[in-house]
Amino acid sequence: MRIGMRRGRAGALVAGLALMGSALAGEVIEEGIGTEYEQFDLVRVAGELEHPWSVAFLPDGGYLVTERTGALKHVRDGEVTTVDGVPGVVARGQGGLLDVSLHPGFAGNGLVYFTYVTGDSDQSYTALARGRLEDGALHEVEELFRQDRGGSNPGHFGSRLAWQADGTLLMTIGDRRQEDPAQDLASHTGSLVRLTEDGKAPADNPFADRDDAQPHIFAYGLRNSQGLVVDPADGTIWLTDHGPRGGDELNRIEAGGNYGWPVVSLGRDYRSEEPFGEARRDADMTDPVYEFLPTLAPSGLALVTADRFEAWQGNLLAGGLRAERILRIVIEDDEVVHMEELLHGKIGRIRDVREGPEGHVYVLTDHSDGGLYRLE
Repeated sequence: MRIGMRRGRAGALVAGLALMGSALAGEVIEEGIGTEYEQFDLVRVAGELEHPWSVAFLPDGGYLVTERTGALKHVRDGEVTTVDGVPGVVARGQGGLLDVSLHPGFAGNGLVYFTYVTGDSDQSYTALARGRLEDGALHEVEELFRQDRGGSNPGHFGSRLAWQADGTLLMTIGDRRQEDPAQDLASHTGSLVRLTEDGKAPADNPFADRDDAQPHIFAYGLRNSQGLVVDPADGTIWLTDHGPRGGDELNRIEAGGNYGWPVVSLGRDYRSEEPFGEARRDADMTDPVYEFLPTLAPSGLALVTADRFEAWQGNLLAGGLRAERILRIVIEDDEVVHMEELLHGKIGRIRDVREGPEGHVYVLTDHSDGGLYRLE
């Protein structure tokens, strides 16, 4: 397959939107940033966000932004307000309020899905909940899914969401720095789960008929995946995963796939600098499409589908925390053939990257005074 310059796929959708780029609120930080094929302005949509984690786009042109510390923010015309009704979260280490996503039928049902860390400091879990957004608050909030095993370590929670065309919801769950359970199908730890809109296991999941496996698991052998996107054209699932001291990965996900962690890794042990795992490859496990070197610390992943950045159509945009940049990735036949750095060191740690409904690219920065930015 080719992920390159596919044009016109989202033209009808963009043309039908009432939003126009020139009318979008924001402060221009830098004009005319040049790249290999495109030029864009960097616009700050909102600032003073406390470790923002994820952004979702509302039909009226506003945004929902999660703050890891536990608040859900509504951004509209440069004004930031707090959405009430979010349950308490365990905001410790890498945990807290994490991803947010609108139900595909949001315009009719108002349902907002979000992931968060629940429990307490001794035993915490990655969970999924939903609530109905109305009058600036979430109503009828209910927990839909919770990983089966918790842990006391405050790291590696996952936890990205992505909808598939059949109405199922993908959700990443980190290994909680426990490593071995990522190879155990009896545990959600270190996996990508596939859920119904009510948080149940679909009957056609790859391990749904096995007594020794969690029926929600779609793929496993993952460490801490914080980039996830589904290609609307063909359903391809792309995922980025944090590796240890190197070994950050871009993976093409297949149902039932084992992606190796911690048996197979391209990274190195933090203490000894020795290669991590038993091998760099295994015939029974799926290799990544690409290993990010030097370390990217990948978080946030977008696929360019609209025609606003015409030369980038079909390219992946992978955010980097430690690397403080976005990588534009061109793939042909499951092989990375070209990459370009964007925003290197300009705005800091990149936590999320999204394509907006009007075709602009949106970026969140992970700082105590983080911001929501737009590339237009």
